[in-house]
Amino acid sequence: MELLKQRIIRDGIAIGKDTIKVDGFLNHQIDVALLEEIGKEFAERFKGCEINKILTVESSGIAVAVTSAKYFGYPPVVFAKKTAPNTMVEGCYEEEARSFTKGTVSVIRVSEKYIHPGDKVLILDDFLAHGEASLAMTKLIRKAGAEVAGIGIVIEKGFQIGSSKLRSKGFKVESLAIIEKIEDGKIIFADDENADADRDSE
Repeated sequence: MELLKQRIIRDGIAIGKDTIKVDGFLNHQIDVALLEEIGKEFAERFKGCEINKILTVESSGIAVAVTSAKYFGYPPVVFAKKTAPNTMVEGCYEEEARSFTKGTVSVIRVSEKYIHPGDKVLILDDFLAHGEASLAMTKLIRKAGAEVAGIGIVIEKGFQIGSSKLRSKGFKVESLAIIEKIEDGKIIFADDENADADRDSE
């Protein structure tokens, strides 16, 4: 998605070789107009999938999922909770999700009331790195007897293993911007690498 890539180039900050800071427009301060375009792009990429529910994980995935929902005809958006509130007194599905960025393991939970057998659930999230959060969400969906319709990611770190891990399990993964590497403070996208290779072969 060219609009997203240009925004990452303009406002994203590379930290070291594996961290991209996008809190100016995606996960701290939110550019709602950009999120609208992201929602449209997800709807285009998952056109034809019979989606009746969207699942994300708190908290930075919520804005992406909610904004995208209207382009899928307003299915309910469910978000997995990282803590068990006192109000969650009914049964729930639970899975562990490791965060390599934070060095922690969280248990994410979804109430049994909100995902049902036969649901076709689209997972949406802001980042894909090692794929642990997305993988945990696929397990929650399957525990409920529902179907994973696909996984939509705003920014994928292509130099980490998340995408290949999810695709090897048969999931349809659509990432709007794939970062191939960070080199000398410069963010390089996967298709930019391919373009360089094409030019070299001419």
